[in-house]
Amino acid sequence: MRPEAVFFDLDGTLADTAPDLGGALNTLLASRFLPAVLPERYRPMAGHGSVALLALAGITPQSADFARWQQDYLNEYARREHQSSTLFDGVADLLDGLARRGLTWGIITNKPQRFTERLLAKLALPVPPDVVVCGDTCAEPKPSALPMLYACEQTGVPPEHCLYVGDAERDMQAGRAAGMTTVLARWGYIPAHERPQQWDWDYEVYEPADILTLPCFFD
Repeated sequence: MRPEAVFFDLDGTLADTAPDLGGALNTLLASRFLPAVLPERYRPMAGHGSVALLALAGITPQSADFARWQQDYLNEYARREHQSSTLFDGVADLLDGLARRGLTWGIITNKPQRFTERLLAKLALPVPPDVVVCGDTCAEPKPSALPMLYACEQTGVPPEHCLYVGDAERDMQAGRAAGMTTVLARWGYIPAHERPQQWDWDYEVYEPADILTLPCFFD
């Protein structure tokens, strides 16, 4: 069915937030006289949350002081105020294109609301989203279908008329579980050890402009 709404993941799909997510980690490590994690290591993991990022420094949930490390990391990330985060090239034009076509658009992210709201205020989106669903909006985050169905309820667009664009397997799983058409953003944060060709997606795109040329818009 021809799409009436396009929903997006945030980190690694709409916005390049790796410089701040990784920068917060390295600032924390430096404060404890530990070596920095190189960008080529933290960038692919930037969309996988604080647990994955801390693991790059050998700090895991099994570590005795993990809870303190995690809280200190989140505090450091908050202090950065998303200073180095930007929209990916082509995203602003894509959002303008969706608006010109009269399509609904929104964000469905696992990022907590307190970080999401501050980030969106910094990004200067050319068109405001019709809905924003955060990681703590619903009882379960992605890969649960609950955030996806909540976005549909809020916008009045049934899942079968929605695209979901993301760069992680959980994005494809959540979109599929909700009955949406799934689109893999290959410019996103995909670690080398993962196998995105095995994920359950309908389309893959290599730059934002490709989305508006998908066959489903012309069926």
